[in-house]
Amino acid sequence: MRHPKILTSLLATAVGAGLGLSLGAVPAAAAPVPSAAHAGSVGYAGSAEEARANQAFFDAVLRSVAKKRAATPGATAVTVVYSAANAPSFRTQISRSAQIWNSSVVNVRLVEGANADFAYYEGNDSRGSYASTDGHGNGYIFLDYRQNQQYNSTRVTAHETGHVLGLPDHYSGPCSELMSGGGPGTSCTNAYPNSQERSRVDQLWRYGLASAFKSS
Repeated sequence: MRHPKILTSLLATAVGAGLGLSLGAVPAAAAPVPSAAHAGSVGYAGSAEEARANQAFFDAVLRSVAKKRAATPGATAVTVVYSAANAPSFRTQISRSAQIWNSSVVNVRLVEGANADFAYYEGNDSRGSYASTDGHGNGYIFLDYRQNQQYNSTRVTAHETGHVLGLPDHYSGPCSELMSGGGPGTSCTNAYPNSQERSRVDQLWRYGLASAFKSS
């Protein structure tokens, strides 16, 4: 999720004190090295590299779920398991984000548990919050402290979770569009996907999982 309005101050902080400057919390664990960089700017509209990283994340989660479900095909809803162990400061937002998505779509459900398909991490990063892969087929979401202080934290988390479910960024969209991310500014607090986003996720998890089964 982009945060163009705070990029300049973030970069100044990074140069002056390093990216490890704490904002009142210490990361529980370092996140994996992302496969694509995330740098914000005014009017940022996304990059091809970022789009590829988001697609790779979705594909990794699909493959993970497909492998675990190979023995029980045909269920109406697919369960995607996440771990919040490395993002303890955001447990409430992560849980709320899962509830939002679970109440919005029918073909996929998010639950916390062991043997996770993806994980959440927390910390400080000038790129803000993002979804990516570690280059080894594992997906993760990184939640940045400062961005979550300036933007609605549940919206940030639900937006990044949207990438898990296959949705791309669309920063030029209105506040009513969850995947518009930080585009509408800090005053936007909507954390719910609109009808088009809900429909797209259900479509992806109806047909995308079948493809993942074939390739797993």
